[in-house]
Amino acid sequence: MRSRCLSLALLSVAVSVGLGNTSKANASLPISPIELMPVPEPQLPPLGELSKYLPPEELYREEWGTRLVIRLRDRRVYVYKNNQVTASYPIAIGKDGWETPTGEYEVMEMIRDPAWEHPWTGEIVPPGPDNPLGARWIGFWTDGTNYIGFHGTPNENSVGNAASHGCIRMYNKDILLLFAQVDVGTPVKVEP
Repeated sequence: MRSRCLSLALLSVAVSVGLGNTSKANASLPISPIELMPVPEPQLPPLGELSKYLPPEELYREEWGTRLVIRLRDRRVYVYKNNQVTASYPIAIGKDGWETPTGEYEVMEMIRDPAWEHPWTGEIVPPGPDNPLGARWIGFWTDGTNYIGFHGTPNENSVGNAASHGCIRMYNKDILLLFAQVDVGTPVKVEP
């Protein structure tokens, strides 16, 4: 439709110019309209399965959501948001014989002011300044009986060392900050 309108406009200009000028030089020139070829609409293939074009949910979460990366060799946890490091905290990791397991996990539980149960005696230590879990617990691994996660500690001089039974110990001020940045389901990657 557009090319037809343009052709008619050019034709009317050419005719009016030709009619308005009666000189013999111009009268011998043939006036023909400029014909524009119509451009066909391109035929696009159907999209088909959306999964071919959209990233998997895991990739999307990993690249653009919040995720945690523990680098055991650095003795640090890194907080990524939108694939950029936004925070980093020093940690204590599992000691010999109680190494922190490497792999990919996700936050499975979050507890404010956790109580701690002694793994050998069953004694319960209530929340407070002497609780080995500190002010917060962020669990990310279990074998069904034992659990591993991030937690504060009253023994802050252990942070930066291989000192735990597999857990990630943090300064209490840092576990409070980390707790506010994650949710259940946040990916956790533990690298050597």
